[in-house]
Amino acid sequence: MARKPGRMYREIRGQITTRKEYLKGVPNPKITQFDMGNRRESFPVKISLLAEEACNIRHNALDAARVAANRYMEKSVGVSNYHLKVRVYPHVILRENKQATGAGADRVSQGMRKAYGKPVGTAARVKPNQPVISIETKPQFIEKAKEALRRAGMKIPSPFRIVVET
Repeated sequence: MARKPGRMYREIRGQITTRKEYLKGVPNPKITQFDMGNRRESFPVKISLLAEEACNIRHNALDAARVAANRYMEKSVGVSNYHLKVRVYPHVILRENKQATGAGADRVSQGMRKAYGKPVGTAARVKPNQPVISIETKPQFIEKAKEALRRAGMKIPSPFRIVVET
């Protein structure tokens, strides 16, 4: 069965499920690393990517944003000149009521009867103006960090803005 488009899970609807111990077969989040770059040094400048709307960000979109930002920073400023941190964790369990298709599917499918759905993935629930990814760096690399966060912002399903803090 093909993966559904991200727009199906973007809006926040209904009550969320976060307790994995009550559901069987919840897939592990694709994103496993949340800190990258130089974790030991403290940097004077912090640049953050903020989601402007409340939304769910799927675990594979979070991982894609992390990879895009980290790859750009690694190539342009070097591993020792930044610290990238993903600030949200995909706790929310996404469910889907899978429908059978093809010949004879009308006898197999139950429609909306007991349509709780099976777990298909996880997502991070984000509030308006909540930081999603932060990069700490030196003052001469601010423009590179902004470009890295712009590339990461293209992967998330919400309009975003980039904020520089010192």
